[in-house]
Amino acid sequence: MNSFSSIPVVTIDGPAASGKGTLAAGLAAALGFHLLDSGLFYRMVGWKALDSGVSLNDEAALTRLAAELRPRFDGETVWLDGRDVSLALRRQEVGTAASTVAAWAGVRAALLHAQRMARRLPGLVADGRDMGTVVFPDAVCKIFIMAGVEERAQRRHKQLIEKGLPSNISTLLQEIGERDARDAGRDVAPLKAAPGALEIDTTKLDAPTVLAQALAYCRSRLAPANG
Repeated sequence: MNSFSSIPVVTIDGPAASGKGTLAAGLAAALGFHLLDSGLFYRMVGWKALDSGVSLNDEAALTRLAAELRPRFDGETVWLDGRDVSLALRRQEVGTAASTVAAWAGVRAALLHAQRMARRLPGLVADGRDMGTVVFPDAVCKIFIMAGVEERAQRRHKQLIEKGLPSNISTLLQEIGERDARDAGRDVAPLKAAPGALEIDTTKLDAPTVLAQALAYCRSRLAPANG
C-alpha cells in the first residue's frame, strides 16, 4: 500500500436530506480529519448550467463545465467565478439540477480526480452518494444512512427556512422522491450501500445519537488500521 492510499478515509453515503452533512461534519471534528462534501461539486456544475443556460441534457457541455470548475473555499463560503454562491448552491432547483447532471458519466469522470485529491493526512471524511462504492472503495470505514421520505422533506424544509430560502413541503416531497429514483436508478454509480457498510436509519434518531453510533464504529475500524 502506497502512502496516499494508506491515508484513512471514512465514507458517508445516503439519499438527500438523510443527515449526511451533519454526520460528516461531526465525525470530521471528532476524528480531526478533513471534510469533503462531494455534493457541492455537482451542485456547482448544476448552478453553472442554470446560470449560463447550458441544457441539463447536454452531456458534452456539462462535462466541460465540470472540468473547468475552479472553486475557492473560505470556511463555509464557496466562491465560483468570482461570486459567492454559498446560498445559491442550497436552493432546491440547484439540488435538482445537481441530481440530473450527476447521472452523466462524463461529469462524474471529470469530478472524480478532484474528489480523490481531497485525501490528505491525517484522514478524510467524505460525504456523498458513491463515496464508498466508487470514489474511495478502499475506505477503512463505510457508513450508509437513510431516513423516511417524509422525515427528510421536513428536515430539508427546516434547513431552507432557516437560511431564508423559499420552501414548500408538498413540492419537497415530490422532488425528493424523484431525486431518490434518479440517484438509485442511474446507470453510472447508482446510490446504494457499499458492501460491508454500517447502515443507520436516522428517521427516529437525533443527530447526537447517530454521531455516537457512527463514531464508535469508526474508532473500532480505525484502531486496527492505525495500529
